[in-house]
Amino acid sequence: MVPLLLLLLLLLLPPLLLRPRLWPQLRWLTADLTFAVRALRCKRALRARALAAAAADPEGPEGGCSLAWRLAQLAQERPAHTFLVHGARRFSYAEAERQSNRAARAFLRARSCGAGVGAPDAAAGSGAARAVREGDGAAPLAPGATVALLLPACPEFLWLWFGLAKAGLCTAFVPTALRRGPLLHCLRSCAARALVLAPEFLESLEPDLPALRAMGLRLWAAGPQTHPAGISDLLAEASAEGDGPVPGYLSAPQSLTDTCLYIFTSGTTGLPKAARISHLKILQCQGFYQLCGARQDDVVYLALPLYHMSGSLLGIVGCLGLGATVVLKSRFSAGQFWEDCQQHRVTVFQYIGELCRYLVNQPPSKAERGHRVRLAVGSGLRPDTWERFVRRFGPLQVLETYGLTEGNVATFNYTGQRGAVGRASWLYKGNRSGTPRGTVWPHLQVCTGLGGGGQEAPGGQPPLTPVTLPGEPGLLVAPVSQQSPFLGYAGGPELAQGKLLQDVFRPGDVFFNTGDLLVCDSQGFLRFHDRTGDTFRWKGENVATTEVAETLEALDFLQEVNAYGVAVPALHPCL
Repeated sequence: MVPLLLLLLLLLLPPLLLRPRLWPQLRWLTADLTFAVRALRCKRALRARALAAAAADPEGPEGGCSLAWRLAQLAQERPAHTFLVHGARRFSYAEAERQSNRAARAFLRARSCGAGVGAPDAAAGSGAARAVREGDGAAPLAPGATVALLLPACPEFLWLWFGLAKAGLCTAFVPTALRRGPLLHCLRSCAARALVLAPEFLESLEPDLPALRAMGLRLWAAGPQTHPAGISDLLAEASAEGDGPVPGYLSAPQSLTDTCLYIFTSGTTGLPKAARISHLKILQCQGFYQLCGARQDDVVYLALPLYHMSGSLLGIVGCLGLGATVVLKSRFSAGQFWEDCQQHRVTVFQYIGELCRYLVNQPPSKAERGHRVRLAVGSGLRPDTWERFVRRFGPLQVLETYGLTEGNVATFNYTGQRGAVGRASWLYKGNRSGTPRGTVWPHLQVCTGLGGGGQEAPGGQPPLTPVTLPGEPGLLVAPVSQQSPFLGYAGGPELAQGKLLQDVFRPGDVFFNTGDLLVCDSQGFLRFHDRTGDTFRWKGENVATTEVAETLEALDFLQEVNAYGVAVPALHPCL
């Protein structure tokens, strides 16, 4: 790597000397080049994996979708290495492969694929398998149908998700707090044909069961507890199946941009929207921890909800990309965190800003000074909490990132500059005409512009002009291309209104509108400034003010309601 960096330095030095405005960034030249090389290596490795999968035998597991072939690959290369730790339970990569194969076969039975792939082998006469054959009145699942998961963060969530992917079905991650109208809205918006729910949610879901049945959903519970009529135990059905490899052709996509997953985002104008996640994005997320500087021997601590992109795609899929170990917690406990880190020899912690604030507000403990955590990766960490976190729990590196579930842009603050979410480095910045181009990594194409102080023009599209002054707030937009597409949301095209901007810098170009205002300083660091939508942050969640208002308007004694975010200094300086 050193000779390559020296060669790049010699090639870039003359243009730098001729452009004085870039001189303040010379301090970060080594870091920029190091990240550029890391990104190029990551891109090359992911491309090689994708090409190998495309050339693999379609009858074998290596010929399936990116989740299927990566898990099969790790089960062969590192079968005994621990993939998942959850409480007292530990699962190797080989066991994860077997568990997901059983789940895939159970779903294939629901697809009515016949005896070949879905046969439960020696357990064919078991009660669970017989119940599946007899059916419960629900229509068979069509290839590519959507199955919603309403589950807490647990191993079963992963086996079912991986199994759905191997069976060629789409998955929808439903936020576990949703009930009544919002829950039904989410299931309808992604056209779910089945729902898998946690047994502990059955009591709170009882009022919703008639509506769920009226939708024609096949209902499963992920556990052996007593279930209402018409709800079968999916885990029992899966345990009756064989754990052999599932043919790859069942899950191989026609195109990498095909939708394979729905993750719900907080709608800025009301109810959640089902963001389409493609096979390409799953593949790109395999490189997340590698871009952050994590290693295969790392142990990652993950206490984020799996229905969020941060927990599932970045945390779990990123760990699969490395072949590392993940310690999964169903709920975050600030009081137990450092003891967990010591017990499991955790080296990497994935956070959202609120978790770090909870930790620094805890009373001191002996466990917080004897840990092995060297890297904290995440988003939403405010500068004041950042400083307190590093000063108290260091030495460790904090790597702040920025991204959106449905977005096609991500930034990495690989220098550790406090308060920054990334860099508008000259390595992948815009050219002289103002048109941005991603020369390092297609997923990192970045452009900032200011649209009249964030206000929309009468036509609905912000009149963007490039930001020229350091410290000037700008709307973050990203070019849309085959390498970094925007797939939108399930439902009508009106849901994506305002997300795509056309003819921004030149005729024919298309940019994704993040809806976030960022600031770029004189050294090229990007800092979050504000949101343009009607949302506010609460305990790590984006909440739509309109959704709050509509809920309050249901009260008879309120005539008119308007909700907006305000500062709550005791909890968070800026909500």
